[in-house]
Amino acid sequence: MGRVVSLEVPEPIFFASAERLGPNVFRAETPQSGRGDMNTMNDHENGEQAPAPAGDPVAPLVWKFGGTSVADHDRLRVVAERMVAARRSGRGVVAVLSAMGKSTDELSAMAYQMSARPPLRELDALLSVGESISVALASMAIAELGGHAVSLNGPQAGIWTDDRHGNARLREIRPGRIHDALAQGSIVLVTGFQGVSAEGDVTTLGRGGSDASAVAMAAALGASECEIFTDVPAVFTADPRVVPDARPLATIRHEEMLEMAEAGSGVMQSRSVELAVAHGIDIHLRSSFSDEPGTWIRRHEHGGFEGNATREVAGIAHRRHESLYAVKDIDMTSVATALAGRGIAMGAVLPDIAGFRFTAPGAESSEVAAVLDGVGAAVKVDEELGSVSVVSLGIARRPDIVVRALAALDEAGIQPRLVTTTPGRASVLVESPLVDDVVRLLHTTFIAASALSTKALVSVAG
Repeated sequence: MGRVVSLEVPEPIFFASAERLGPNVFRAETPQSGRGDMNTMNDHENGEQAPAPAGDPVAPLVWKFGGTSVADHDRLRVVAERMVAARRSGRGVVAVLSAMGKSTDELSAMAYQMSARPPLRELDALLSVGESISVALASMAIAELGGHAVSLNGPQAGIWTDDRHGNARLREIRPGRIHDALAQGSIVLVTGFQGVSAEGDVTTLGRGGSDASAVAMAAALGASECEIFTDVPAVFTADPRVVPDARPLATIRHEEMLEMAEAGSGVMQSRSVELAVAHGIDIHLRSSFSDEPGTWIRRHEHGGFEGNATREVAGIAHRRHESLYAVKDIDMTSVATALAGRGIAMGAVLPDIAGFRFTAPGAESSEVAAVLDGVGAAVKVDEELGSVSVVSLGIARRPDIVVRALAALDEAGIQPRLVTTTPGRASVLVESPLVDDVVRLLHTTFIAASALSTKALVSVAG
């Protein structure tokens, strides 16, 4: 039986709930009969007989496979084998798939070759094609293995959004058709990254939006967990490509993961973590290419009354490119309003005599400059900067963390252009060529030093 699940209405979800709310958190409407306002399942046109309906009342497995996991036909077959094996073990399977490899980037490049500023509605229509290809090919791979799958795009899966093209917010999920397919014993493949507006237009959820699609789907189906399969084996204390001795984390709290994502860690989309908190979903991030245990992203960790709440620093995150914008002859409100209209949030803001300076974390500098030009703002862009953040939920109670970070930079002769703090992280803006060095320096200062102290304590205790 399907139910209507309210998601991101009306504002982004932040950390308001302290406990897992369970299935009753959703403002669910009384469901109609199994095929009420949803289209009746009729996906056996080729005469293939679906497996017998699953009788297991347990919520289905909800999985998400990223672009590298479905990058080519061989990888799609591996993903299909995993899903078929799970279905044959008796579990229902709902998988959210990203576009194959770099196909979204290729589609975007095609659009900008045609138009310098393509209409966002048409850009969404184009970019959504990539995920549709993934689910259709994966369904074919499952059929080759003797299984049965139904591929659904965002509208078919009942994923409703607002009408902000390019960065739409989820409104609700009406999973009636998904429940029908599961009841018939089918594996359900859902396109990530997309939904449908009230006007019936295809919308996209922004870069990394398939993560949000998967977590929202888990909430809609009453699952308590969502597994994210990607090309990395775990969440690390820093990018292991920059810090070779970065440590994989067995568990990390939702709040810590959100701070890491907001600070530039590309492992998870921040909105997906917000959704996980709001709807009590644990996320298991793991590799598609190995059997390593991965990382559990949870509200509560094991290990005492506070779990790892007292962990000094969760990790070091960075953005190799983060511009600083200097504007004049316009007020802050006008700039913030114009940026918000394109789904861009201002970060740090520094007033000065002639105007003010600000950052826009995660936004393309060309898009920010275009927005400012549209409101007549005189702007100077410093693009040769990057940011490095120390993520710690204890910064408000441990001011020494900021002191130690600045002391380490000072000793290394590195002068930050900007320093900002929030309750969850301290960030420095530095010259782009220095970003990797600063990441390694701060990782040594906080993570490696902490590990050595722990080993010393264990040795003394022994």
